[in-house]
Amino acid sequence: MNGFLRGYVRVVDAMNYRLGRIIMYGIFVMIGVLLWSSISKTFFLPSKWTLEIAQFSLVAYYMLGGPYSIQLGANVRMDLFYGNWSTRKKAWVDAITIWFLIFYLGVLFYGAVGSASYSLGHFSDAPFTFFWELLKAFVTGGPDAAKEQMGFIERSPTAWRPYLWPVKALATIGIFLMLLQAISEFIKDIATLRGIDLRTGEPASRTQETS
Repeated sequence: MNGFLRGYVRVVDAMNYRLGRIIMYGIFVMIGVLLWSSISKTFFLPSKWTLEIAQFSLVAYYMLGGPYSIQLGANVRMDLFYGNWSTRKKAWVDAITIWFLIFYLGVLFYGAVGSASYSLGHFSDAPFTFFWELLKAFVTGGPDAAKEQMGFIERSPTAWRPYLWPVKALATIGIFLMLLQAISEFIKDIATLRGIDLRTGEPASRTQETS
C-alpha cells in the first residue's frame, strides 16, 4: 500500500490514541465539578459556574474522545448480523458505510466552523475565509491585529456569562479529528481487503481474512 497512506494512518491513529488516553481522565474533572456543586449548594452559596463548567467538560470529553472511540470500534453500532461475519465481509461493509459517517462529519464540521466564527463576532456565510483572515492578521500584526478582525464576542445568556468560543473551538477540533479518524478507518478497511494488516505492516494471515 502507498507509503503516504500508511504514514497517514500511523500519524492519525497515534495522535488520536494519545489524546483519547488523556481525555478519558476528564470524567474525574466532571465528577469534581459536580461534587463541588452539591457541596456549595448544601453548605455555602451556590456557585454560578459549576453547571456550565460541567457541560463544557462533557463537550470536551465527548468530542475529543470521539476519535479514540472510533479507533477502538467502541462506538455504538447495530450488531444484529455484523458480529458473525468474517473479517473480510466486515471490511467490505465498513468500507461502504464509513462514507455515511464521513459525509455526516463533514456537514457537522462545516456547521461547527460557522458556529465558532459566530462566537467570535463573524456573522456572514464565509467562516473559513474569516478564520484565514484572522490567522493572517495574527501572524502579521499579532494579537491586536487579530482582535480587530473580530466583532461582538458571544457569551452565554446565564448569570455567569462565560465566553462560548473556547467550547465551540474544542467541539470543532473534536469533529475534525473524528473526520480524520474515519478516513483512517476507511484506509484500514481497504488494506484488509487487499490482505494487509496496517497495524503490523505485514500481510494479513489467512485466519484473519476468513475468521
